[in-house]
Amino acid sequence: MTSSALSSPQKLSMFQVLACGAAIVTLSMGIRHGFGLWLQPITQAQGWTRETFAFAIAVQNLSWGIFGIFAGMVADRFGAFRVIAGGAVLYALGLAGMALSPTGFLFTLTAGVLIGAAQAGTTYAVIYGVIGRNISADKRSWAMGVAAAAGSFGQFLMVPTEGFLISALGWQTALLVLGGAVLLIVPMALGLRESGFSGGAPARRDQSIGQALREALKYPSFQMLMAGYFVCGFQVVFIGVHMPSYLKDKGLSPQVAGYALALIGLFNVFGTYAAGVLGQRMAKRKILATIYLSRAVVIAVFLAAPLSPASVYIFSSLMGLLWLSTIPPTNAVVAQIFGIQHMSMLSGFIFFSHQIGSFMGVWLGGFLYDRTGSYDIVWYIAIALGVLAALVNLPVRETPIHRSSPGGLPQGA
Repeated sequence: MTSSALSSPQKLSMFQVLACGAAIVTLSMGIRHGFGLWLQPITQAQGWTRETFAFAIAVQNLSWGIFGIFAGMVADRFGAFRVIAGGAVLYALGLAGMALSPTGFLFTLTAGVLIGAAQAGTTYAVIYGVIGRNISADKRSWAMGVAAAAGSFGQFLMVPTEGFLISALGWQTALLVLGGAVLLIVPMALGLRESGFSGGAPARRDQSIGQALREALKYPSFQMLMAGYFVCGFQVVFIGVHMPSYLKDKGLSPQVAGYALALIGLFNVFGTYAAGVLGQRMAKRKILATIYLSRAVVIAVFLAAPLSPASVYIFSSLMGLLWLSTIPPTNAVVAQIFGIQHMSMLSGFIFFSHQIGSFMGVWLGGFLYDRTGSYDIVWYIAIALGVLAALVNLPVRETPIHRSSPGGLPQGA
């Protein structure tokens, strides 16, 4: 056996990475996708405005983005297990605080800051770092599609479950039950312990964090991916949080909203998986541009058509195909350009742009509704941004970045 083989950490099996990673994302993202179901029960019980709830969820998305950068740095340096386990504990505390907060300020701290930090450690950026380090480049886009599809399945599975818990137990008890359930992530994370990070020793890096970050931020294609991800966050979080209330305002039953969110999750299983598979065969920039333009068209047709349960279900199914399907190609491009050494950190940073968009989408929804009595303006903004994102992603260069330093060539690209 050669000395290089002895010094190289043993990789986890692809089945183990995907099984554990998918289970973690299913639970973490599944719970998150159902937060819109709590808007009306909480605001009515507490006497708060929709903007109060929307602002807390907006802060949650911003917190997720900010903490995601640091969670990615820690996971790249010391391994994903500690980050995921810590995120699960924060998630449980945040859900309990969300249930018990007596004021809007405390609700923002728990549902916003705490849960946002928890999601940073239990979702895509950290999981994709493990995938990048353990799965070869020829299967990486496909594997990322599988993990993203798991998050979509979580929405399909958890949104109806959360609706049932609210109706059966009340909104406060339902949140406490979910707080206990999310701790199941801790034993799942044991399957993602990597030998290269054993004993807490940082893995060897050819680039420092600062060098990797400066390189990425100056690279035009990285900036374009960030711009597209901003739009993605704006659209999906606005729809996910405000659509249940939008439909109820239009006279449709709460069950229609629950089925609509579940359909988004179900069809997104197919959409994200397909995006991962297509990413192995065609230019990812074209996939991203098609997704963003298709979203704009689907939203425009939905607003123009007569509103009915059938039109809602068709819209939800089509939007579901496009919902998280931006995630596999975007992260695969990041790995393809910059390599895998700092992938969790770079994915976390690009996701920060997504979360700024999420903040704007969910907050503007509540802000403009409280002032105009309608969500129409935000719908129109979502359409315009979709067209813009399609145009921005077309010039992205997917080839590995050229580095002059001997040790700076991208790994695994």
